[in-house]
Amino acid sequence: MKTGIIGAGAWGTALAIAAERGQNKVILWSYDGEYKHFDGVKMPKNIHITSDIHELKDADAWLIVTPAAFFRETLRKARSIYNGQPIIICTKGAESSTGQFMSEILNTEIPECVEFGVLSGPQFAAEVAHGVPTGSTLAGTNGAIVAGTEILNNLFIETSRDIIGTEMCGVGKNAVALICGYNSVAAAGENERAMIFTRAWNEVVKLGVEMGGQEHSFLGLCGIGDLFLSATSATSRNFSGGMAIAQGKAPEGTVEGIFALKGLIERASSLNIDVPVLTQMKNKMKL
Repeated sequence: MKTGIIGAGAWGTALAIAAERGQNKVILWSYDGEYKHFDGVKMPKNIHITSDIHELKDADAWLIVTPAAFFRETLRKARSIYNGQPIIICTKGAESSTGQFMSEILNTEIPECVEFGVLSGPQFAAEVAHGVPTGSTLAGTNGAIVAGTEILNNLFIETSRDIIGTEMCGVGKNAVALICGYNSVAAAGENERAMIFTRAWNEVVKLGVEMGGQEHSFLGLCGIGDLFLSATSATSRNFSGGMAIAQGKAPEGTVEGIFALKGLIERASSLNIDVPVLTQMKNKMKL
């Protein structure tokens, strides 16, 4: 399958490598034609890397992997060449200015896209690039699920129709991982860390169900699986970002958990749902 991957950061590059391993023809786009280099992994020569987004027009499917902060802008750039192909959103997060999820932005910016889905789960990019066994949830329409499972045939994929619940898991785990990283430094002890972790995740689940998500999604790879990976390891940018905030340092790189936490609180407020732990932690971190 001819696969267009939009975004060549760590995750986009890792997905390009995984898709190429699955015998797909891959076009990897980034705004400057650069991509992430992984130690010990050679970039396959038959992955075509480009800064010309028009080269994606004839792809059979798109995987969009740009940071949440640039997701809307990238869709606007891509809309003029959109040709009806399934779109799989591989970005976890919420837009900081609106609190909207990526699927909501897609529906606004490319409303003619009827086959779309969301890929989410416990996925450290470097491990995927190295071929470490990895599982993910792919939630979406029939066309998106068929395309996604063919492209990423060397990953373990659990399928779902629960797009909103799957997105909430990705957004929520970013926020909770940030909180866990902060509390690994700032909490009085392990008991407090466990208490805040549990209550914060419960608020995420409560909000997700209220928005129409299915509770079982929060127990799958996109839920507890991704939460375990991100909220327990300093390898996670959100966890390490929370640690940095607690130490009075500026987080390195893009920390999606900061935007996710703010977006969740705004969404909860709009639905008149009380999220006291998320709000308390936002205030403690002075975000």
